[in-house]
Amino acid sequence: MINPGAYALFAWQAGWVFTLRSLQLSVDPAGASAALAEMVAEKQKAFTDGAFAATRAVMAGARPDLVAAAALRPARRRVAANIRALHRKP
Repeated sequence: MINPGAYALFAWQAGWVFTLRSLQLSVDPAGASAALAEMVAEKQKAFTDGAFAATRAVMAGARPDLVAAAALRPARRRVAANIRALHRKP
């Protein structure tokens, strides 16, 4: 079974990334178009990677909790990378 704390951390990190990105966009809306395009592309890639990972897990006969974990893994990695990047910026 997956640790519920991991899901809670993921939800908190995703909300924090959304908040920080929104603040950045409100400060410089004119310069935001490239950043917005990058954000959209990274979410589409994480979703696609998660869908393929979940499909592979289902085809391998994995338990439902492991299928869900496989589906969320790409998004969790991307959110964690965004948190690190946002904390590095001045």
